[in-house]
Amino acid sequence: MQPLEADEPTTVGPYRLLGRLGSGGMGRVYLGRSAGGRTVAVKIVHPHFALDEEFRARFRREVQAARRVGGAWTAPVLDADPDARVPWVATAYAAGPSLTAAVTDGGPLPAHSVRALGAGLGEALAAVHDLGLVHRDVKPSNVLLTLDGPLLIDFGIARATDGTASLTSTGVSIGSPGYMSPEQILGKGVTAAADVFSLGAVLAYAATGEPPFPGDSSAALLYKVVHEEPRLGTLDGQLRDLVAACLAKDPSARPAPGEVARRLAPEGAARLISGGWLPGPLVERVSRSAVRLLNLEAAEAEPGASSGPVSGPVGFSRPSVTAGEGGAGGAGGAGGAGGAVAPGVFGPPPVMPPPTAPAADVPAPREGDHAPGRLSVSVAATSTQAGAGGRGRRLSCTVALAVAGAVAAVTVGSVFVLDLLPGEGGKTTPGGSDTATHSPADPVAVPERYVGTWEGQAVAVEGNLPLGTFRLTVREAAVGEKVGTLRHTDIFGGTCDDVLTLKKVTQKEIVTGAVGAEGNRDVCNQALHTVRLTPVGDDLQYASDSEDSGRPKARLSKVE
Repeated sequence: MQPLEADEPTTVGPYRLLGRLGSGGMGRVYLGRSAGGRTVAVKIVHPHFALDEEFRARFRREVQAARRVGGAWTAPVLDADPDARVPWVATAYAAGPSLTAAVTDGGPLPAHSVRALGAGLGEALAAVHDLGLVHRDVKPSNVLLTLDGPLLIDFGIARATDGTASLTSTGVSIGSPGYMSPEQILGKGVTAAADVFSLGAVLAYAATGEPPFPGDSSAALLYKVVHEEPRLGTLDGQLRDLVAACLAKDPSARPAPGEVARRLAPEGAARLISGGWLPGPLVERVSRSAVRLLNLEAAEAEPGASSGPVSGPVGFSRPSVTAGEGGAGGAGGAGGAGGAVAPGVFGPPPVMPPPTAPAADVPAPREGDHAPGRLSVSVAATSTQAGAGGRGRRLSCTVALAVAGAVAAVTVGSVFVLDLLPGEGGKTTPGGSDTATHSPADPVAVPERYVGTWEGQAVAVEGNLPLGTFRLTVREAAVGEKVGTLRHTDIFGGTCDDVLTLKKVTQKEIVTGAVGAEGNRDVCNQALHTVRLTPVGDDLQYASDSEDSGRPKARLSKVE
């Protein structure tokens, strides 16, 4: 868990946030605590989804459906507010790593653990399917390993994004390449059998440490799922036969999840798990997580203990949710509209304001900041010191947005709007990074080392999400001038172009501000973000700070 940054929310609905558990293409996940002391995982969707009414309608339906899920091997949805300005959902929190983290750090699971894993997930999916639901995103990162058994998580948000046009711009789809069923990839309709295919792929990964359909790009992964047989490595015996059956190309040839569970644990998953199901190193790791949580609770209970993370919140001047908004009972500790947040009191979460006409004092956009007619953002802030006992600086912020036409979502140009808040130095480049600024007349130029055309495969979400191909062209330029263009070709063949403006040159890297090019498709977002280019051997390392896109990275080789 990471401490909260100064620009992150400190309360969401009735929950006080204690730290950040992670982030991805759909949103950020925080550890939260209710007034009654219950620990929860709170997922806040990225603000651009909040501007999509179709997403809100789907999110509302999926949350209602997910509330019905309450099997032994699922993390139940406890609370949600689809009507909040930035929708969120809270689920039960369980101490334990994801299957992805466990295998990455410790290698494949032993056969007994894999059988218990498959039995628990099989029973979970059987219960879900009995309700007429399909998960559609069963993958290692959506499986938590706890001392009491595996937990299947992430109901609601993944399905709510189904049909959001902007998702195709980064290759995000409902499901993950390598774990999606062939019929899901081909758009032939998704049934319960699709979850069984994904379950088979998850078990193969757990048992071998490798996905059954390896590949270095999303396109390659999708092709192999549809056309090639899975690689099951060292799997043997009954487990290999069962996993192979789950991975059948024909949905009708796959076993039902209840049958998978019975074949792996004839007396039930609970009996198999009760005697201990995780290997020693994992038991130790999960135990440490539980101890850290207990220590956190003890620290909170101590007299005079701080009411929040050391990083401190930003005391926003207006609450995001009042007592009359949403169904969550409002943000605890927030004052009324326009009221100041008292020092030491957790303030409300940052919000996306509703679309409005540009305010009269919104400055005209600068050349290269963003394409006209898309998204205009103005941020005015004043900084004051909190009083004695306070938790640091507080900001009074005004954000005005003008949104014209359809608002697209995730592309390489996506940016978390709150990252535009100024840093301590008050000089903020697109994406919120504090860097030196220069006038267009600044003689600093791009070193010859960077000039040319570069190409490579891009990934996001700490390398877990393939994005497709990045093709970057860099030319000579002075600070403040256009230094290049980036073409992103996603796994479906769609393209989005970014224009890069030189902001800073150092001995180790060049820093640029990137924005969507005019003439992009409607699904391409025009928002600002910061891109850093760093030489690595004969290649260039591309790194974007766009949280909405999962902080894309790519190692690019020179092609021209």
